[in-house]
Amino acid sequence: MKPLKILMSASMIMLVISGCQTVKQAATIEAPTPAAFNVPLISSAGQTIGGAKLTSLPEGVRIEVQVSGLKPGAHGLHFHEKAVCEAPNFDTAGAHFNPHKKQHGFKNPKGAHAGDLPNLIVDKQGNGKFDAITKTVVLLPDKPDSLLKPGGTSIIIHEQEDDLLTDPTGNSGKRIACGAVNN
Repeated sequence: MKPLKILMSASMIMLVISGCQTVKQAATIEAPTPAAFNVPLISSAGQTIGGAKLTSLPEGVRIEVQVSGLKPGAHGLHFHEKAVCEAPNFDTAGAHFNPHKKQHGFKNPKGAHAGDLPNLIVDKQGNGKFDAITKTVVLLPDKPDSLLKPGGTSIIIHEQEDDLLTDPTGNSGKRIACGAVNN
């Protein structure tokens, strides 16, 4: 009878230990992606001029941008294909984020890049605010239209207004601010 009790006790201990390992592994594998990311935006001089908040919603990704110290008027705003923001020209951010190989601009009959966004409007004091929801990108890893793809993406502010049509950048001019989006 005593060997049976020892065998049963050892079996119970092994069951408990293996159960704990399974729970720990499941928690690691199924860790949720953060629902929101704060992205500092830097100028071509390398100084922080504001930030962007990206929030995952059921209907898409909400983009909230607040900046200061920019020239008044409309400025092109886009997601770019790399999370590398090397001042002064931010060429390291690559081209517009365009996983589906579309043309540029909301007015383009062939469809817009996934990274195309409406213009950022900057007031007379140099302050800009932007708040929109896009359905063309997600904040979920391993999706073709994810901003969190390997190597990440970036958000770029251009010096001029995006005409929302001309390929590849909407005639929006130089890149004047950048923020890296990565996990």
